[in-house]
Amino acid sequence: MPIPVSVEAAEERLLLIVEDDAAFARTLQRSFERRGYRVLHASSLEEVTRLLQQHTPGFAVVDLKLNGEASGLACVQMLHLHAQEMLIVVLTGYASIATAVEAVKLGACHYLAKPSNTDDIEAAFGAVTGNTEVELTNRASSIKTLEWERIHQTLAETDFNISETARRLGMHRRTLARKLEKQRVK
Repeated sequence: MPIPVSVEAAEERLLLIVEDDAAFARTLQRSFERRGYRVLHASSLEEVTRLLQQHTPGFAVVDLKLNGEASGLACVQMLHLHAQEMLIVVLTGYASIATAVEAVKLGACHYLAKPSNTDDIEAAFGAVTGNTEVELTNRASSIKTLEWERIHQTLAETDFNISETARRLGMHRRTLARKLEKQRVK
């Protein structure tokens, strides 16, 4: 679990948005700037690396899938290694238990499914400890959900390589592509 942000970082309120969808990144940036954050934006791991040479943000919002094939999990790991106290929230359009667990293991303080707004993200920054009051459900996961989680876990393991994922899952590449299209992966 990340260490709470230092007073200096919290006062500066420097936020890094790692998102390859320029329109969504602009919307988030404007919204956070209205809330008093200073915002940096990167759309790739290379840009993040360059920004980290000059800045140490106290907060980061990372999209799980960057530039079509790159994994935001690698970005989370890089950010956490750069500053363990950084509060990192992962956003994704196709959430799964496997990637949520991996994101937290790699240093994220929270994991949110899209669509999430600025209120959701800011609340996630503030909720860095677990909540024992969360209600448990008795509902089992559906086969479709389990299949999707297995596909996504394998996608993450192969760094979003469709051909390798299909091979590991024992399915034709086109079949996997159709399944991904049904889930509207962006």
